[in-house]
Amino acid sequence: MATVEPLSAAEDDFWRALMRIMLSLPRQLDRELRLAVDVTSNEYVTLMSLAEAPSSQLRMNDLARSASLSASRMTRVVEELQARGLATKRASVEDGRGNVAGLTPAGRAKLEAARWVHSSTMRALVFDHVDRATAKDASRVLREIAERLQGGS
Repeated sequence: MATVEPLSAAEDDFWRALMRIMLSLPRQLDRELRLAVDVTSNEYVTLMSLAEAPSSQLRMNDLARSASLSASRMTRVVEELQARGLATKRASVEDGRGNVAGLTPAGRAKLEAARWVHSSTMRALVFDHVDRATAKDASRVLREIAERLQGGS
C-alpha cells in the first residue's frame, strides 16, 4: 500500500476551519431564512433552482440533483412548497412517467424576499470579513474542488 503524506499544519487547519463552516453556516442561514421569510434553506435552494430553469420548471430528479437533495427529500420539499402555493407538481407531458415541479408567482415573490435575507446573512457572516481578492481566489479554488468531486472538468 502506498504511503500517504500526512496533512501539514496549514492543511489541517484549513480542513478543520472548512468543516466548522460547513456545519455551522447552513444552520445559521436556515435560522435566518425561517425567521425572516418562513422558508428553509432547502426550500430556498429549490425555489432558486426552479427560478433559474427554463420556463421555471424542472423534472423532479433534475431538481433534486440541482439542490443536492435525495429524490425522496426533494419530493417532501416540493410537496410542502405546493401546499403553501409556492410551487406546483404535475406529471410530465413528455413521457408521463416522471413529475415536473414549477415555480408559482407566489413562489417567485417568496424567493425575492429570501434572496435579500440570503445576501444580507452571507454578507454579515462571511463577506464583510473577507476582502474581494481573497474571496475571488477562494472561490476559484473551492469551485475547482467542487467540480472535481462532482466529476466535472
